[in-house]
Amino acid sequence: MAKPPRSAFRCSECGWETTKWVGRCGECQAWGSVAEAAAVTTGRTAASAVTQAAVPIGSVSVAESAFRGSGVPELDRVLGGGLVPGAAILLAGEPGVGKSTLLLEVAAQTARYRRRTLYVTGEESASQVRMRADRTGGVFDELYLAAETDLGAILTHIETVRPELLVVDSVQTIGAPGLEGVPGGVTQVKEVAAALIRVAKTRNITVVLVGHVTKDGSIAGPRVLEHLVDVVLHFEGDRNSRFRMLRAVKNRFGPVDEVGCFDLGSEGITAVTDPTGLFIENHHGRVPGTCVAVTMEGRRPMLAEVQALVTISAMERPRRTTSGLDGSRIAMVLAVLQQHCGIRLHQHDVFASTVGGARLTEPASDLAVALALASATFGTAPPAGVVAMGEIGLAGELRRVRDLPQRIAEAARLGFRMAVVPTGPESAGGVRPVSQDRMVDGMRVVDAPDVGSALRLLGVSRPANGRLRSADDG
Repeated sequence: MAKPPRSAFRCSECGWETTKWVGRCGECQAWGSVAEAAAVTTGRTAASAVTQAAVPIGSVSVAESAFRGSGVPELDRVLGGGLVPGAAILLAGEPGVGKSTLLLEVAAQTARYRRRTLYVTGEESASQVRMRADRTGGVFDELYLAAETDLGAILTHIETVRPELLVVDSVQTIGAPGLEGVPGGVTQVKEVAAALIRVAKTRNITVVLVGHVTKDGSIAGPRVLEHLVDVVLHFEGDRNSRFRMLRAVKNRFGPVDEVGCFDLGSEGITAVTDPTGLFIENHHGRVPGTCVAVTMEGRRPMLAEVQALVTISAMERPRRTTSGLDGSRIAMVLAVLQQHCGIRLHQHDVFASTVGGARLTEPASDLAVALALASATFGTAPPAGVVAMGEIGLAGELRRVRDLPQRIAEAARLGFRMAVVPTGPESAGGVRPVSQDRMVDGMRVVDAPDVGSALRLLGVSRPANGRLRSADDG
């Protein structure tokens, strides 16, 4: 016997539900967003007819779900091989980062190989999209374009065109008739996404949805949207740089630790297969305050140059300015240099940045940051062709980093001649000493147990003129 309907209160921002009214949402902490929703009837569901009989898993064919290349190699790399028929992909990113440009390129390349594609835009007119396609060279006969904001009209277009790839830009602009709320609301987004995913599964169509993000960078709308789709991608980049990165946050068909690199220009977006050159400055000689770090973006090693500038401060509180680096990690490295290396910078302004808009958040870049800061402080440049990698502990020790052979191989491929790395784990147990100087992939690899040893090995442990300037110097 069915129970009587019960009242429910739902947050209009994130979809969180509760049995009583509260002034603040318990999930997203928004004020005044909880309102009474439609009554919910609870009861038992009777058995019904099945759409398809259950079969042994070994007899299920996988031919229809094979990867198909998108025509954009960096996207295929992130997805694990290409687009999967019947998959639902959610692409999120900040406004203006290039989501629409990337998906228009994917749609054009798919249509180029005679696979019918439907591009639905709810944010632009059809003529505006056509202008961008003319600029990027994406006009093909198999690429169909529709400007719609109604879910029923989009389903009709799918019935008529019968595409292999469907791009919806964006899911927050599409509305479903007969439902409460405005397009972009919790109820509307859930229904629109569910309907498009049903079409993708039943018709074996690859569906790509564009999603908006909030101020903190998370995907706007209900959290269930990320659970419904098969793949969640984040497109990110600095507005002041043309370099863009595509990361997989969720992927049911491949790895989630791959990164795709793109160059966004006036003529469209192009894949960058070797992005290391964008983050390294070509100096004509040895320059103090610089050091090259080797970081891992997913499973791809990339080299990035760290630059530091240390000057005497005229203020009571010296400035600590960073760009592309974590400010808290910089503060920790400065504390270690003062405590364990005797480099006192409490009266100096410190500026640290990366080249080309690279973002170094991995702890493996700590050693390169420390070497750049010490080099800028003493005015002594490290040897040419040197890379440094290692995590710094609070006791001044250097900790091992993951994928060290891949990092060394990438640095050797780019012509670097020397690498400073943490001492191997064998030496810590006292079983046998590890050689501090060895050749790996044609590169000289030097082991260092702590930060002080690394500074001494590279000759940046003392000022070039024998004395460090202080605030009392004129």
